[in-house]
Amino acid sequence: MENYTFNSFTLQLEGLNISKDSVYPVFIIIFFSYIFIMVANGGIAFLVFIDKSLHQSMYLLFCNLIFNDILGNSIMVPRLLSDLLRPPSERLISYFECVVQAFITHMFNTTSLTVLMIMAFDRYVAICDPLRYAAIMTNKMVIKLTVSAWGVALVLVGILLGLTIRLNRCRTMIMNPYCDNASLFKLSCDSVFINNVYGLTFTAFLLSSSIGTTVLTYTKIAVICLSSKNKSLNSKALKTCSTHLVVYLIMVTSGMVVISLHRLPQYTQIRKLASILFHIIPGSLNPVIYGVQSAEICKSVSRLFRSKH
Repeated sequence: MENYTFNSFTLQLEGLNISKDSVYPVFIIIFFSYIFIMVANGGIAFLVFIDKSLHQSMYLLFCNLIFNDILGNSIMVPRLLSDLLRPPSERLISYFECVVQAFITHMFNTTSLTVLMIMAFDRYVAICDPLRYAAIMTNKMVIKLTVSAWGVALVLVGILLGLTIRLNRCRTMIMNPYCDNASLFKLSCDSVFINNVYGLTFTAFLLSSSIGTTVLTYTKIAVICLSSKNKSLNSKALKTCSTHLVVYLIMVTSGMVVISLHRLPQYTQIRKLASILFHIIPGSLNPVIYGVQSAEICKSVSRLFRSKH
């Protein structure tokens, strides 16, 4: 249902189109996934904060991913859960709230990749130049990398949303479970040519720089490992890099699926589900993958439980 009042400040979210019998099972699955994301990510952040042995650049940089997962899911999941229990006509959202949700959603998407890029650099220095690792990856460098990861995302997403909010609106229906840039500019009857060009350029730049950085970094790491006879080095490289690559592949694959489905209107319901899973799956798997693979985090958990007995 759409009306053609220009620049309405009240919008309606289409939400998920699911049967009444499926509402509560879907609600319970998403609710417990959200609780797990909050507890698991918050728990690792707490461990890094209290355990001095985890005050290393790898874990400090990983905390960016943790914060991003918590922020990205908190802006989307609670609203989604409340809308599941409402009839479609009552899924209303103010234009300002929708823009904020879209901004943080795209910050989540973009920062997920920029943070993984700086984490790849950290792994490269640790494995390819271990003797100078402490001198290079100082607290100052960690701060610089963190600021650059969030700063680049802020500029790119700021321009993306800036181009959208300049448009006049002649529709009020957000054809998505939550607000994002594409859903917002589809409300307009103005030309969105510039938005499409910038959106595609933004996506191409982000993915190419992210994939390029990761391929280059891991190619150099692979060359070092193949030319080295140090089994300890190769084992360490395999363990730390496989963790990072698994997280990276999950993130890139999820993102590319959502981007592709946005341009295929016949798969609207699949796109909606994929866009929700893009938030939930990485946020759920990141702490598990890093927690299980990291001996230091496992030891920290063990020490914490021993100290309470």
